[in-house]
Amino acid sequence: MGGSLAWSALLAVIPLGVVLLLLGVLRVRAHWAALAGLAAALAVAIVGFGMPVGMSLSAAAHGAFFGLFPILWIVVNALWVFNLTVATGHFDVLRRSFGAFSSDRRTQAILVAFCFGALLEALAGFGAPVAITSVMLMALGFTPMRAAILALVANTAPVAFGAMGVPVITLASVTGLPLDQVASVVGRQTPVLALFVPLILVFIVDGRRGVREAWVPAVAAGVVFALAQFVTSNFISVELTDIVASLLAAIAVVLLARARPDAVWAAREAGDGSASRSTSNDGTDTPSGAAAPDRTTAPAGVTLAETPAEVRRAYAPYVIIVAVFALVQLPGIKPAVDSLKLAFRWPGLDVVGTNGKPHSTTMYSLTWLSTAGTLMVIAGVIVAVVLGIGARRALATWVSTVSELKWAILTVAAVLALAYVMNASAQTTAIGLLIAGAGGALAFLSPLLGWFGVAVTGSDTSANALFGALQVTAAQQAGLSPELLAGANSSGGVLGKMLSPQNLTIAAVAVKLEGQEGLILRKILGWSLGMLLVLAILIYLQSTPVLGWMLP
Repeated sequence: MGGSLAWSALLAVIPLGVVLLLLGVLRVRAHWAALAGLAAALAVAIVGFGMPVGMSLSAAAHGAFFGLFPILWIVVNALWVFNLTVATGHFDVLRRSFGAFSSDRRTQAILVAFCFGALLEALAGFGAPVAITSVMLMALGFTPMRAAILALVANTAPVAFGAMGVPVITLASVTGLPLDQVASVVGRQTPVLALFVPLILVFIVDGRRGVREAWVPAVAAGVVFALAQFVTSNFISVELTDIVASLLAAIAVVLLARARPDAVWAAREAGDGSASRSTSNDGTDTPSGAAAPDRTTAPAGVTLAETPAEVRRAYAPYVIIVAVFALVQLPGIKPAVDSLKLAFRWPGLDVVGTNGKPHSTTMYSLTWLSTAGTLMVIAGVIVAVVLGIGARRALATWVSTVSELKWAILTVAAVLALAYVMNASAQTTAIGLLIAGAGGALAFLSPLLGWFGVAVTGSDTSANALFGALQVTAAQQAGLSPELLAGANSSGGVLGKMLSPQNLTIAAVAVKLEGQEGLILRKILGWSLGMLLVLAILIYLQSTPVLGWMLP
């Protein structure tokens, strides 16, 4: 633009500015904001960057198609399996079983908000964990405000690998980096957050006293989740990361409770000598005997007994999913299913990168059988058989799931189209070249960009699509690891999830506190910023010899 990098970058920012302005300031619906941003990106590509009209439209079509397959193919089928359990009532059995493991408020917060919330994030994402766990916490006796706060704060560590790994899969696609490398870096950043989140939840429930009394299950859940997330994302399966981590963390807490039945945090019924005080919403203690809506021990009536067979059937869908995905990873099977690939050069695109080779946006590739969406279909069919769901009902549930997600489908397709247009026309390259002037400080600032993107869009997937390529370009120019900054975008984004208007509204509506989103925001803002600072320092140190050994 006039021979100036600064003017070119300023022009390239317009599509992002349109999306962020419409979403964050004018509160326009996400799909309209995404479509407006796409229109702006096409205009900038054609008028400002001289990209032919046909090629610009082709890039948009490529991005939208990738948004449908495999991204939304994964989301729809993952949510379909979850909806099957809801339709048959097995989800309610699973929910009650979590409440039956312990009547201690601190332990319930860990099991429901952290462990089960992570499982829901792994399967559904898109606000479902916050909506469901906040209602579950209220059913267990938590006050509406505290239930909302716990659900939002807990919905952090699993977000990057949520919805069967969609955020990191999207990040790898828009950056052109290998998926295993991107997932490996993210899997060495977000586990650090997982170490702290259960302790934070315990503190929110019961202050310093709660941390003193219930640090054992909090530390156990955090450590097991972190280790499982690291190992699974690096060495087993990106799609299974949060499923394995959440289930193992829950199992660890339950086994500890069985091993230490006399511990105050392992209480299973009221009146067993558990804590006699509660921490109120403003952080002060309520003396024993005073009216307190959140006593540490839940009423005995909350826990409902289920037969062992019912509980096994409730957990069966998640066991089946793990088994299907694990089977495909076996040495004799993986090469065969990966060879079933749909790959071709996208028509109408002739884009060359700075290295002189065809740009990543010109190629489309899909391993159609081993992709997570297809494996979820296979798992869903098995789940339907195990739960006794007929073919007609299962198909009707799938159709209703697509209808439920229709606006999300349009939003994701539009955001990916926007990202592909910006990448193919070099808009993201211009922005990345400009911010590369920050040098080594980029490693500290990169998670802030992801945090801001998710805080506005409400989606780590969208933030990765919008800013992933930008981070890689800036990293290459600044002499930093592209994988590190790409991963930082997704890792930083998980901490913006709790602040997004979308999630705040979902939480407020779920606990019937409509209109109090601002109050909820004020109560969680400090936790988001505090963890963001820790993450930014970690990523900066990972870019130096101090913690460089953490990277693959």
